[in-house]
Amino acid sequence: MSEFGGMEELLQDFLMESTDLLSDVDNKLVELEKRPEDKALLNDIFRGFHTIKGGAGFLNVIPMVNLCHRTENLFDKLRNGEMHITPEVMDVILDATGIVRDMFGTLGQGLMPGDADARVLAALDAALAGESLAAEPAAAAPAPAAAPAPAPAAPATAPAPAGDGPDWNQLYQAVAPAAAPAAAAAPAPQAAAAAPAPAPTAVAAPAAAAKPPAPKPAPPKPAGGAPAASGPQENTIRIDTVRLDMVLNLSGEIGLTKNRLTTLRTEILQGNRDTNTLRSLDEAISQLDLLVSDLQNAVMKTRMQPIGRLFQKYPRLARDLARQLGKEVELVLSGEETELDKTMIEDLNDPLVHLVRNAVDHGIESPEERIAAGKKPQALVQLTAEQVGDHILIEITDDGKGMNPDALRRKAIEKGLIDQETANSLDEKQCLQLIFLPGFSTKDQISSVSGRGVGMDVVRTNIQKLNGRIDINSVGGEGTRISISLPLTLAILPVLVVRACNQPFAVPLAMVREIITIDNSAIQEVSGKPTIVVRDEILPLKTLAGLLGWAPTQKPHFGVLMQSAEKSFILAIDSFVGRDDVVIKPLQNIRPKGVAGATLSGDGSVVLVLDMEDLLASSENSNAPAIRTTDVIATG
Repeated sequence: MSEFGGMEELLQDFLMESTDLLSDVDNKLVELEKRPEDKALLNDIFRGFHTIKGGAGFLNVIPMVNLCHRTENLFDKLRNGEMHITPEVMDVILDATGIVRDMFGTLGQGLMPGDADARVLAALDAALAGESLAAEPAAAAPAPAAAPAPAPAAPATAPAPAGDGPDWNQLYQAVAPAAAPAAAAAPAPQAAAAAPAPAPTAVAAPAAAAKPPAPKPAPPKPAGGAPAASGPQENTIRIDTVRLDMVLNLSGEIGLTKNRLTTLRTEILQGNRDTNTLRSLDEAISQLDLLVSDLQNAVMKTRMQPIGRLFQKYPRLARDLARQLGKEVELVLSGEETELDKTMIEDLNDPLVHLVRNAVDHGIESPEERIAAGKKPQALVQLTAEQVGDHILIEITDDGKGMNPDALRRKAIEKGLIDQETANSLDEKQCLQLIFLPGFSTKDQISSVSGRGVGMDVVRTNIQKLNGRIDINSVGGEGTRISISLPLTLAILPVLVVRACNQPFAVPLAMVREIITIDNSAIQEVSGKPTIVVRDEILPLKTLAGLLGWAPTQKPHFGVLMQSAEKSFILAIDSFVGRDDVVIKPLQNIRPKGVAGATLSGDGSVVLVLDMEDLLASSENSNAPAIRTTDVIATG
């Protein structure tokens, strides 16, 4: 049950607005570290914390108010020139924003968050008092587990400025270590009772005196400052009213066209089938077709969101990880205004987190190595997005050391992921694709950042679920570029409708490179498997009937040159119908392997939409005999 009875709607509005505001603050903090004298940035960040504190105060979220007020005081000193930005001060501030984000997660579950980590509060107080900070705030001397944080003793508004009262941080440090672990909580009421000097608020003081809240352990932070998991996906979306007005207007136009068709239907049923009536019917149907297409596009646009809402999380991620690893990295974003389906944006978060972290951890060298190689000590990582036709292209580029195909091949053999014969048959581009194999890692030792060999496998799996493709280009000593191509939306899938054994099937158009005719004389057998050479590229030939486990009824006349995540092949078919945009309907109570769902064709027949990745994996993992050349060219 929610602890915000009657205020759930206000709480959700606060979380939605404050989460975006905090992400903006994070990005501006990263910029501030580069331009510490920028007064405009300091003022923007100060206003951000002030706004979050005001909303938290309205909802009576006292722990968040205390934390934001301390941070706000810190920025007030920075604005007034009483303090200067240092990496240690910035670490403390970013730790505070991380705790605020964790509190947002707790509030999203309808629960009141506990007090902030005492070590971060102590570090903020020390910074306010002008004391020197440790290189890592989290490394401060840990307080006993049961000892309450000093925050409850502070007033709901803020700690007293230095010189106006006792130093509560010093008092806490003097009392807590002297207590036995079993009785560590005992001094807390005394500390709380000694707090009348700062004049606590009427609400906070009795609560603190009656029952000092136990400190809530800070949730473990992902290595490198990665944002914590956001929990359940949001089921709300912000829509521009202009787009809703367009949908409403098109709905009205369709209603008028429907009335016109109803009138024409009545006239035709009454025997009025003259030329003018039939021409009017044709015009009305064409008008309806145009309006439905426009309405479909308008509805799809209501689901589109700028990808910048996702990108804004990553400058903080790259900064924290680079600082942890002792590297200098600048993350440059471009194309943030590019729009993508909201559900796809949410599913893209994990893959992009892995790719940004990999670029900083694996791709970028240390400053010393970069200087020795004649590069600038600060590395550049670029994250870009742009719309190319009916797809979105996302690229992560770094100017690091690049990847060595031969080293990747040796590592894959060493880990037992491929055998020597397979390794010898791989070209350089295929060697780069080895990083997607489950269990592959170039690191010999497992760390909190990498080494387990699951990151890139997860990336490929998630991109495939979005009907996308991922490609790698790398040059040794110059850097790596990873490209992700995604459809604009998953609600409507562009497909190529083909036929096999007199049955229609739809394959995702994103995987189709081209359609070719198959000449039986061009089919060659390599290692017992049929292949065709297309522009000096040897490609395996697979029949759609064979993948489905059916016996071919005729020799294939056409082939679809398809590109999956890491391989190209030719899919042999009997014929093809053409391109179409379909809405996939899931099959109830049944999910055959290799079938993503079904759709209806224009003549009302059911067409199965194939999941080619699943179909290929099922074929490779099965014990069925390989399809031989004689099977491929056999006639029915």
